[in-house]
Amino acid sequence: MHISQLIAAQAVAGVLNGRNLSLTLPQALAQFPKATPQQKAVAQDLSYNALRFYAEAQASLNALASKPISDDTVRYLLIVALVQLRHGNDDDFTVVNQAVTAAGQCKKPWAKGLVNAVLRNFLRQKETMSPKILTNESAKYNYPKWWINKLKTQYPEYWQQMLETGNQHPPMTLRVNLRKTNVADYLKVLAEHDIAATYLGFEAVMLEKPMPVDKLPRFAEGFVSVQDYGAQFAAHLLDLPKGARVLDACAAPGGKTCHMLELCDVQMTAMDSDAVRLQRVGDNLKRLNLLAELKVGQAEKAREYWPAEHFDFILADVPCSASGIVRRHVDMKWLRRESDILLFAQQQSAILQQLWQILAKGGKLLYVTCSVFEEENRAQIEDFLRKTPDASLQPFTLDDKNNNLHITNGQLIPSRQHDGLFYALLQKNAHD
Repeated sequence: MHISQLIAAQAVAGVLNGRNLSLTLPQALAQFPKATPQQKAVAQDLSYNALRFYAEAQASLNALASKPISDDTVRYLLIVALVQLRHGNDDDFTVVNQAVTAAGQCKKPWAKGLVNAVLRNFLRQKETMSPKILTNESAKYNYPKWWINKLKTQYPEYWQQMLETGNQHPPMTLRVNLRKTNVADYLKVLAEHDIAATYLGFEAVMLEKPMPVDKLPRFAEGFVSVQDYGAQFAAHLLDLPKGARVLDACAAPGGKTCHMLELCDVQMTAMDSDAVRLQRVGDNLKRLNLLAELKVGQAEKAREYWPAEHFDFILADVPCSASGIVRRHVDMKWLRRESDILLFAQQQSAILQQLWQILAKGGKLLYVTCSVFEEENRAQIEDFLRKTPDASLQPFTLDDKNNNLHITNGQLIPSRQHDGLFYALLQKNAHD
């Protein structure tokens, strides 16, 4: 386990120094080429958990250490171990011993003694220390204070639930491809493979336990895709007619693009600014035996690529803070700054204005974010409607009949069944 702890410590250190976990974890793994697949998997779990409960662990470390620890690897090794001791399943003796062994590889003569002393001191004081530490809201909820305050203000009824949900492990949800099978039949296939699953609604099935996609029955044949339940609502809200000209303006990795094509034969264009990510859309289309035109381009410059009023329907799944999917991207809590929200809102506004110009009269644009912050969502749409006389907000109802939806004013409140996405359906007036 000590190799896994070291890998996790380096990955977490990278995040807290301002880099995405998707970059720092592979870099940390590369430092240990002899690590086994099991050690790598444990390292990933430790990294995610350490970031999930970072504020609480940091508060504990501040209380236990007599002075700040200057060495990043040692400091974050302690963070990883403290989270294991508080939230992990391994016995305390093993966690401490392995962390001390890991500290021995840090090439600091004082590291082993410090790690041993801090962790054993934590175990002695754990029960009495916890109430004191948790008086600090950031440590209690494991979010930056500005994030907590924003949710308190914007969601007085739901803020605690939203914070707690964001610290849970995300569900693994599948989207059944109705061109290949139906939900009932695929549930039978899962049962035949002893894979426990629950039907959520529409085409969505939630697995009891996550698993590698290559172990999913008939995945390679295109029978299912992995997609959050909340993200599956987009295709249903657009309710596309056959033959419609459709643009998925920020398409990668292609979940919504493919879902729309699974439900209806349309003329689909999938655009993304990142050519590498757009290739993932192509790969998904190929696996599912679907067709779409792929376009590398920026949604903020859409008017440069097409004549005005070119598309009947546009899906604008715009760049955002990702605050509604933080349980999937735990590093976002510590990488985002409150000032970032305004920058995202400005980019979203520019995208909306451009896409509106290439939407046909009478056409519909579905605005989507995976954010829970109002500046990116409700306030963004209200501002757009004030500036855009030929736009109207269309009411919608999502009813999955299983009571798995939790939506208010277009905002999906993060829950066990789905992430926190926002939807606004806009229509362009048919006449000037």
